[in-house]
Amino acid sequence: MIRKLVARLNRSLSERLVSARRKHTAPIKVWFDPDINSERHLELAKAACVLGETFDMSRTGIGFLVPAIRIQEKYFVGQERSLNVEIDLPNGKVRLKAVGRRYEKVGIHLSTERFMIGAQIVSFENGDEERYHHFLRNGRKSRKSQGSLELGID
Repeated sequence: MIRKLVARLNRSLSERLVSARRKHTAPIKVWFDPDINSERHLELAKAACVLGETFDMSRTGIGFLVPAIRIQEKYFVGQERSLNVEIDLPNGKVRLKAVGRRYEKVGIHLSTERFMIGAQIVSFENGDEERYHHFLRNGRKSRKSQGSLELGID
């Protein structure tokens, strides 16, 4: 009896300490801020992006798969580099800043090799935080309340 109570308490605490994850595959675009802050360099930095897909998301972080672990000489994980991330969710695009925390190489053969990256969310662009959290809570449902339509057969 005491063992069951302690197990229930541990489960409850771990659920509160770790954010719930939503498994979802969405297109993702990742790039670094340019070294020189100008419009031209910003466009070049966005063009030198890596495309991939998410595999899970939570309030505090995202997990995504990409074909490369770096852009030029800058690695996604380590050195506390800020990543610019754009996720194409069903309820709209979300832009955020994240920091890569861990990675793992996945894939059996060189042609299928990819990198699974776990990143901590640092900040969101204006209005995107609410859209992101709405997606985490409701999934594919849109914000507008959709009334049900019943068809009767006479």
